[in-house]
Amino acid sequence: MKILIAAAGSRGDVDPYTGLGAALRAAGHEVALATTAPFAPLVHAAGLEFRPLPADTRPRGDVTDRRELMRTASAFLTELGQGFADAVGAGTDLLLLSTTTAPLGWHLAEATGTPSLGVYLQPTAPTGAFPPVVTGARSLGRFGNRAAGRFALRMADRISERGAARLRDRLALPPLAASAMRRRREREHWPVLHGCSTALVPTPADWRPGLEVVGNWWPHLDPAARLPADVEDFLGAGPAPVLVGFGSMASGEGERLGELAVRALRRAGLRGILQSGSAGLAADRGPDVLTVGDVPHALLFPRLAAVVHHAGAGTSAAALRAGVPAVPVPVAADQPFWARRLAALGAATAPVPFASLTAEALATALERVAGEEAYTRAARAAARVIAAEDGAARVLEAVERAARAR
Repeated sequence: MKILIAAAGSRGDVDPYTGLGAALRAAGHEVALATTAPFAPLVHAAGLEFRPLPADTRPRGDVTDRRELMRTASAFLTELGQGFADAVGAGTDLLLLSTTTAPLGWHLAEATGTPSLGVYLQPTAPTGAFPPVVTGARSLGRFGNRAAGRFALRMADRISERGAARLRDRLALPPLAASAMRRRREREHWPVLHGCSTALVPTPADWRPGLEVVGNWWPHLDPAARLPADVEDFLGAGPAPVLVGFGSMASGEGERLGELAVRALRRAGLRGILQSGSAGLAADRGPDVLTVGDVPHALLFPRLAAVVHHAGAGTSAAALRAGVPAVPVPVAADQPFWARRLAALGAATAPVPFASLTAEALATALERVAGEEAYTRAARAAARVIAAEDGAARVLEAVERAARAR
């Protein structure tokens, strides 16, 4: 089949689909990944066709105010939708849609008659098992969680409304509210496979048919890839260090965060690796601290004592896969959800909110995660569950069912 995967957002919203696409390609399918321009090198490195989506994902400062976050997300989706139709192209047999692109992709599927399948990184369907991913709220009980989940979907409809309306106009489709399209897909039991581990999110018993948690899709990694020489040297020069990184978060706060992290590491008596990320995290080099750029998690994380991270879905999963405990420092969006899931699993300390992050608070959490073996045991138990899962194979099964149904 000619398959188009559509994904957009930060690197963590895109990179897992390079591994998924590579697995589908290895099974004999023609695979293109439509995403924004900064991620073209990741797509090409995985051996996939790159198709550009127009939205700008460059850091514009971290948005934590909820109303401003909604306005920013709405503008992003509206911009995204204007180029989405061009990315589909003639001859596409199947659309695989991410959490971000599905509210637009549904309309494209209607216009072109192309079958589609959800491949989500976040469990967005309402459930009594946990609160909505995007609200960061604590559990409200089964009834409260489901009610909050339905409200969160209505907010998501509002965010995609303008982009979907403009896309339908371009596709010469009759007007249809975003909420009406979503309800249509729900009534059809539109299938959604969720690329996260059952160790973190077991498939809720109250989900509708067609929704499944299947295991992670991991970023494509060249089999010949190796850690840089300076990283290998640092790892070999002493006890396993702690990685501190905030991914695509905290843009422009690198100097402050770097100094804070070094003070915390030294107070806790730990060696550290600072991953610069979008923040530009950095500190004066010393024998106990190394600053690095982009290093594959799959190669580095198993060599660490712990990871301090922003609790993005991909980084949270990568730490668990390596059997390494974490100190989650959530910033926004779905990060508080994953931080709480890690803590509930016992594989991380209680979240240290980014807004109240201090060297003292981070040092205390580091002392706990490095000094109490229970965190490592829980992370290793989750790693065994993750090792037994094959999320890409589950998607391939669904793709082959779609092929037989043509």
